Amino acid sequence: MTFRHHIDRLIGPGYDSPVVGLRSSAPGPVLAGHGPDLRSPPVLGIAAARGGGPHGRADGPSPRLGVALTTASSTAVPTLIGSVQRALRLLEAVGAHRDGAPAKQLAREAGLPLPTAYHLLRTLTHEGYLRRENGVFLLGAAAENLTVAPGVRSRLRPASVADSLGHWRDVIGAPVYCAVYCDGEVELIAVADAPDTPAVEEWASFRETAHAHAIGQCLLAQLDERAREDHLDRHPVRPLTRYSVRDRATLLERLRNLRRGEPVIERQEYALGTVCAAIPVTAGATIAAMAISVPLEREDRLLPAVEQLRGEVASLLRSFVFSISI
Repeated sequence: MTFRHHIDRLIGPGYDSPVVGLRSSAPGPVLAGHGPDLRSPPVLGIAAARGGGPHGRADGPSPRLGVALTTASSTAVPTLIGSVQRALRLLEAVGAHRDGAPAKQLAREAGLPLPTAYHLLRTLTHEGYLRRENGVFLLGAAAENLTVAPGVRSRLRPASVADSLGHWRDVIGAPVYCAVYCDGEVELIAVADAPDTPAVEEWASFRETAHAHAIGQCLLAQLDERAREDHLDRHPVRPLTRYSVRDRATLLERLRNLRRGEPVIERQEYALGTVCAAIPVTAGATIAAMAISVPLEREDRLLPAVEQLRGEVASLLRSFVFSISI
């Protein structure tokens, strides 16, 4: 069968100027945009620029048609997306480090150039598959959800949460925080602040100091007694400022006395000069909370602002996959 007959079978007779591009190489061409490590068997690339003939296509320009003909085998070769493969290599590298690893180490282990690794790490973090803490990357909630039954999966999507927090920050005029309790740890998944309303600086690990900040106390209050005791066994109560809760017994008594849905108020327990308030959020089976912070000199704004946050969240999230617990 001639080359012309091959084209007639694949595109149809009556075409005009059939061959726009033709290339072949050995041992195989590099797939465009997918790096030097992904090679395909020798192929001929044919693009038809004009349509027409007995197949119902009108004469004139038509969408370009790409046709691949294997020269060595009739077996179809799957199309591989290099960027997806590189992202998976990074996820595998992160998963090999229980305590996380920095970008340079992950790039080296995944065999990627550092700039490429940075772009992929940023994207994976934005989508919730990774999280960054203290300069290292760890697996995020979205990656962990891949191995969790759908009925108990966290449905808080970090990208959409960040957009919502940005809206509430602008409406309320204060930084807004969102955190979840996942696998026995506090995870701050999104923060929205602005130059004139900066967020509290994480000078001591939020994960290890849940007893000292409003959003952590709000999460601990939603746990059962056993889970709460287990958390405090692993992260003992210790005062961070002179206003911090002093001991475990005092913290547990405070948490037991909270009424359902009541805001948790924290005054300078984590950071001097800052007061915070947090409200519980329900997201399927996920334990979550949102919080705001204001400078001490604006403490009179705290309660009105957190009530405004409660109303904004309830209004905006009715059509979302998670809702505020009021």
